[in-house]
Amino acid sequence: MQQSRDILFRTLADPTRRAIFERLCRDGDLTVGVLTAGAGVSQPAVSKHLGVLKRAGLVQDHQEGRQTRYSARIEALTPLNNWTKEMNGFWQSRFDDLEDLLNRMDQ
Repeated sequence: MQQSRDILFRTLADPTRRAIFERLCRDGDLTVGVLTAGAGVSQPAVSKHLGVLKRAGLVQDHQEGRQTRYSARIEALTPLNNWTKEMNGFWQSRFDDLEDLLNRMDQ
């Protein structure tokens, strides 16, 4: 689990990759050409970023005629979602402890 989470963090740390992934989440299946038009980087760069996203399990591709379409795999974010919930619980506990301490100090 830790390794898959680390891979997801590293993959999404790049702002261009993250923007491509977010666009696929928002707009659905898209081709490299469409993604390139809105990415602000070259087509080869978009293709490389898609390869990294695919290896991390965040996107999948499928052939449609002569074109390859890419789509986001939202379920691949589950390890990050679980980590966020875990950290939320950790910090909530710390804030509760701090609130208790402050209340005792006020008495």
